[in-house]
Amino acid sequence: MGEGRYRTLLCLVQLATPQPGEMGELIELIDPLDAGLDGSPLAAVLADPAVQVIVHAGRQDVALVRRRFGAELANLFDTQVAAGFAGLGAQSSYESLLGELLGVRVSKSASFTRWDARPLTPEQRTYAREDVVHLLELAAELERRLAALGRLEWAHEECAAIARATDERNPEAIFARLPRVRTLSASARPVARELVRWRERTAEQRDRPVQSILADAALIEVARRRPSSRTELEQIRGAGAGTVRRHAQELLAAVERGRARPPEPETGGERAPPPRPEDAPLIALSEALVRTRARDAGIAYELIAARADLQAMVIARRQGEGEPHVRTLRGWRRELVGEELLALLDGRLSLSVRDREIHVTARASG
Repeated sequence: MGEGRYRTLLCLVQLATPQPGEMGELIELIDPLDAGLDGSPLAAVLADPAVQVIVHAGRQDVALVRRRFGAELANLFDTQVAAGFAGLGAQSSYESLLGELLGVRVSKSASFTRWDARPLTPEQRTYAREDVVHLLELAAELERRLAALGRLEWAHEECAAIARATDERNPEAIFARLPRVRTLSASARPVARELVRWRERTAEQRDRPVQSILADAALIEVARRRPSSRTELEQIRGAGAGTVRRHAQELLAAVERGRARPPEPETGGERAPPPRPEDAPLIALSEALVRTRARDAGIAYELIAARADLQAMVIARRQGEGEPHVRTLRGWRRELVGEELLALLDGRLSLSVRDREIHVTARASG
């Protein structure tokens, strides 16, 4: 549950494990809200490469389990990711996959109940157990299909990235993502950094969302104006009477710390070069190739490339640079379409339309 909190709270862990020599699974519910719970045995199992850990849309689950139990997952299989490689959509829900692959329907009656309240109701316990009872069977079916398609290793490669997911908040990365941060002057940038750090500390201490402490737009404006008094702070739209009343002195102290730091001229080295109007046709052509290969392979397009990846490739080729560091040119993606994209942008490949279908043809050199 993430509502109204600094970081999402892990309220319950449902584990389904196969029973050797028996039908069905052993299902256990673990209460991570129990302060006395020793999670080290679970962490040890999750870190064992001989134990496959199956999740569905598990990026957040992995991050929460890592933070709560200090667990490092070694052998992860995500059924939502696997479904994308099996031609079933990159964002397939657990319910839709159970219905389509296993002919099973599950009730979601308790999804939005208070999972942080104790004790859990009988309805919640029943729902929690039923939510994982078919997960192992679903994973087995997806593995069977992917093995037949020769894509099981591709799915494993993608799942390995999810196994590294974390929800740790990096103030430097948060600063870089602030809206209009590049419009700040050299003297305002260190103030914004201090405000980000102060906001993170305050939100964590109060276990509140950072935006409820100070919204991004207000933070940028405070950094730009650098108020030195409560009166000046109150004049800034978005600072809010509540925020000023509760945290004015701390906020002004953060501004003063930023003032004392040396100016930070923007180097421009981190900013990706912008696209030009003439890049648009090449980006569209590249996207057509990716979508064609995704359709042919029965793989969700979203797993292969983002528009930003294609844009970076087009710009790099226009500027005569080397290959950009984008996911489409690594691993299984490069094997599927990455090499062809490079050939297309180099003029060694052409696309044509016949019978309302796109066809890819290698062009003769010279």
